[in-house]
Amino acid sequence: MFRQLKQELIDYSKEIGIDKIGFAAADPFLELKQKLINQQKLGFASGFEEKNIEKRTNPALLLDEPRSIIAIALAYPSKLEGAPKGKKGERRGLFCRASWGEDYHIVLRRKLALLEQFLQEKLPDLQCKSMVDTGELSDRAVAERAGIGWSAKNCAIITPEFGSYVYLGEMLTNIPFEPDTPLESQCGTCTKCIDACPTGALVQGGQLNSQRCIAYLTQTKDFLPEEFRKHLGNRLYGCDTCQTVCPANKGKHAMLHEEMTPEPENVKPLLEPLLSLSNKEFKERFGKMSGSWRGKKPIQRNAVIALAHFKEESSLPALINLLHQDPRPVIRGTAAYAIGQIGGMEAEQQLNLALSGEKEKSVIIEIEKALQLFDSVL
Repeated sequence: MFRQLKQELIDYSKEIGIDKIGFAAADPFLELKQKLINQQKLGFASGFEEKNIEKRTNPALLLDEPRSIIAIALAYPSKLEGAPKGKKGERRGLFCRASWGEDYHIVLRRKLALLEQFLQEKLPDLQCKSMVDTGELSDRAVAERAGIGWSAKNCAIITPEFGSYVYLGEMLTNIPFEPDTPLESQCGTCTKCIDACPTGALVQGGQLNSQRCIAYLTQTKDFLPEEFRKHLGNRLYGCDTCQTVCPANKGKHAMLHEEMTPEPENVKPLLEPLLSLSNKEFKERFGKMSGSWRGKKPIQRNAVIALAHFKEESSLPALINLLHQDPRPVIRGTAAYAIGQIGGMEAEQQLNLALSGEKEKSVIIEIEKALQLFDSVL
């Protein structure tokens, strides 16, 4: 009976636009547990994850008598058609591919809800719990066990069909589905992702120090530590470097879901206009993207750092306005950093003027560091 139901579910998943589906046992994730304990000891966790390691690795704590886990994957596009080009005076930032189109959490939850409904009609005594990204279980560990793809050195799941450009979700159930076979890793001796990581966040194959990962750093709300600012480039949210250099991703580009179609002006927006967006304007423009979940402050801070990266002189008036007028110390201080990087007589004058009236210690430190750059030029 359950073998037939499994096939029916696989067929239905294709009908509703799920690109890959796999089935795994609901046994504890013992190997993952040791990895997570080690990550915590080393201080490598991001802090965005579920804190309770037992919940992350023992499905029985999430559902009474779980028997299987259904893993799903949806492929997302890797190429931006009609991408606008940034130029001097019109610099642009970039949202990572996982933030293109509609928020993937919502898209995958819709698919999982349809699977739940399908199973509920077949089995009225169904018990299940669905998760996407923010749930207790590790999407990648489940996907690996379910044969969706292999766990790569860049800490992503790589599928043979779509590379690592896939969103993952899972459903814990009380149905004893026969598990699928995991895939062998095909990374071999390749270390391109480790070598290319801008901040050395990939400590070794399969181990990530999230505290150094640009994808994580773009989502923080405090001052970006100075050692990482030069590495940010024009990234506003996320980082794709370890994916774009991966040989398994070469030529992989899937446009299978209309809701994932990127809006070029939103995923590669002009930087300067971002600095003055109100909360309402930010939500109206970017609210449907997963990259908006932390609000406008990290995006605006990153936009300021991107203008510093370009040394964009035309944006100096806007940055000076932030330095003097913005109520948020992180934005004022980051603006001071950018003004120092751009340089020039007016920049130095405005930094000195701001220093004379600034009360916030963290901002004063940033202004003083920016002014030291002018001393070194003399």
